[in-house]
Amino acid sequence: MADLSEDLSQYQNPRFARAYVAAAEGADRRGASGHRQRLLAGLSGRVIEVGAGNGRNFKLYPDAVTEVVAVEPDDTLRALAGRAPRKVPVSVVAGHADALPGEDGGYDAAVVSLVLCSVPSQARALGELRRVLRPGGELRFYEHVRSASRLVGIFEDAIAPLWRKAAGGCSPNRDTLKAIEQAGFTVIEVDRFGFAPTPLFRTAHIVGIARKAA
Repeated sequence: MADLSEDLSQYQNPRFARAYVAAAEGADRRGASGHRQRLLAGLSGRVIEVGAGNGRNFKLYPDAVTEVVAVEPDDTLRALAGRAPRKVPVSVVAGHADALPGEDGGYDAAVVSLVLCSVPSQARALGELRRVLRPGGELRFYEHVRSASRLVGIFEDAIAPLWRKAAGGCSPNRDTLKAIEQAGFTVIEVDRFGFAPTPLFRTAHIVGIARKAA
């Protein structure tokens, strides 16, 4: 097996990381911060956050969370996350969604925030998330997804190859809610809405809660 540094080499993209930081700040001003507050509301116990980016969620975790293990593969973003403000204990660690740190059933909840659009395999990532969650544990998700409009969906399919190259592996056309259900989670709450993270680009988003069987 390759060591971790070799395993993470495919995720290094400093130019995109810097662009992501600026884009995330702009999206927060346009309303994404409120979406992430909804995502994290009511969480408690030990949490794993996958694809933590530069740590924009850290200051939003409720006080009932006892620990956050924040997994981020990109070196640039992980360094920024290590300095991000926080209200609860956070450990920022190197890793990726296909091989999460922690024993089976070691977490009370898992958080993915604009991550499942860009993982190499949603099925593998969701399988790992299901593995590390305790029975009855929650998966909190906030993702942009394929449009419900047939014509817009066709357009998203057409631009997906170029979009992935320009946007750090992000796919604009994934049916993430279906993937969550196919991975064995029970979706107990979901809200679907349109959101424009930039003035010129509006996409379908979902925020919700799924549960691993008890």
